[in-house]
Amino acid sequence: MLTQFLSRFDSVASLGTRIDYSMAHRKVGVFWFTNDLRLHDQPALKQAASIVDELLCVYVLNHQWLTSSVPFTSQVSLHRHRFLNETLIDLDTGLQKLGQRLVVVTGDPRYELGRIIEYTSADFFYRSSSVGWDENSLWSDLQSNYPSCAFSSIDSHTLYSRQQLPFTISDMPLSFSKFRKVIEKENCSKPIEPIGGLPPGPTNGFTSASNGTELSETKYISNSQFKGGESQGLKHLNVLFQSNQVATYKEVRNSLDGWRNSCKLSPWLANGSLSVREVIAQLNHHEKTVISNEPTYWLYFELLWREFFQLYAVKNGSKIFSFRGLKPQGPLTSFYPERFKKWVEGSTPYPIVNACMNELRETGYLSNRGRQIVASCLVNELAIDWRYGADYFEKTLIDYDVASNWGNWQYLAGVGADTRAKRHFNLAKQTQQFDPNQTYINKWATACTNPDLDSTDAADWPIAGCEEASCSDLT
Repeated sequence: MLTQFLSRFDSVASLGTRIDYSMAHRKVGVFWFTNDLRLHDQPALKQAASIVDELLCVYVLNHQWLTSSVPFTSQVSLHRHRFLNETLIDLDTGLQKLGQRLVVVTGDPRYELGRIIEYTSADFFYRSSSVGWDENSLWSDLQSNYPSCAFSSIDSHTLYSRQQLPFTISDMPLSFSKFRKVIEKENCSKPIEPIGGLPPGPTNGFTSASNGTELSETKYISNSQFKGGESQGLKHLNVLFQSNQVATYKEVRNSLDGWRNSCKLSPWLANGSLSVREVIAQLNHHEKTVISNEPTYWLYFELLWREFFQLYAVKNGSKIFSFRGLKPQGPLTSFYPERFKKWVEGSTPYPIVNACMNELRETGYLSNRGRQIVASCLVNELAIDWRYGADYFEKTLIDYDVASNWGNWQYLAGVGADTRAKRHFNLAKQTQQFDPNQTYINKWATACTNPDLDSTDAADWPIAGCEEASCSDLT
């Protein structure tokens, strides 16, 4: 099934021919969709529409999605693939209404984007700014390799543009509390007006289905309630405020389970099919016309945490992937294959952890409280290098965001933006507080036949990577 699903993203065999010299006077632009898979609040796309005569809209599916370097994990999960596929289909539908199409290619983004620039003889190349180290390194390489093409990048994944910040990135406060006290005094950007129309595709036929990958609905059935796409994200946002669900947000946000127990905006915010500035705009409107209280402020508070990690990623670059992070030394952890395998499969000695890991595997989603519990277990009880957990989350979560994911893992492991050595959750206390009747555990956990962390041989020595029978998946 995975092979059939991924076949829809086969690389483009031929990107066509160069533009005719007779058309060289026409301005040709390429818009590279990344984590901004929407048409509302799209300043970079709006700028492109105002300048170029012909526009190619492209999305590159990184070929590294198809591989995994971490033991006991596969490539990116079907849940995340499904959510992305639904999002791209929805984006293409929206583009068609504006006279455009989305061209999807698979491969190394450096090669594919360079090839597109060359074959279209692009004069302009646009994107929404990214906070990711790899993405920005790629962007710099493209600028260096194609100096005759004008590159433009505009902030839209964050509440504040770089110019609006009351500090430079290098002087950003190191702790969230200091950051919040400074930043919440500032007015964030408002979402821009919808785009009324877009220039046509290049005259060499790049927008035709034959030059790209034809997107189609996947038949993969998921246990997740989330459906990808801008239209679904905006619909969910409207329901969130129309139901006045935010009025109780603070009281229930730490629940392990329940669709209405948190805002559930993260999947659409992560891939940019929902603008965070649109969320704030609707929150402000709700507070002015319905109610403004501590729970509504708490939603804003959580979005400030998201903002903090976005800027944290920009400031620290590749350090967010470093074992020791911002600290002079890393935590006293290593890699134990058998322990990691049990953590992934939900067959550890800790029922609350197993339940959380089973839900994550079955749905591609996990509550914020659940993520903290399983992360603490991996680092503290299992003494495993936190990066293996961060990588597994990256491959599995439908709401994976590079800044929030790696920043939060560093925060918990004690190598990030926190003064504590590490954050250690008492699993028994967490169970009693958040699942006192074991409702969540009974829903998601499986009976573990071996409660030990490690198998032992005749000499009572742990056998790393033992392939003993583990608890079966839920059916």
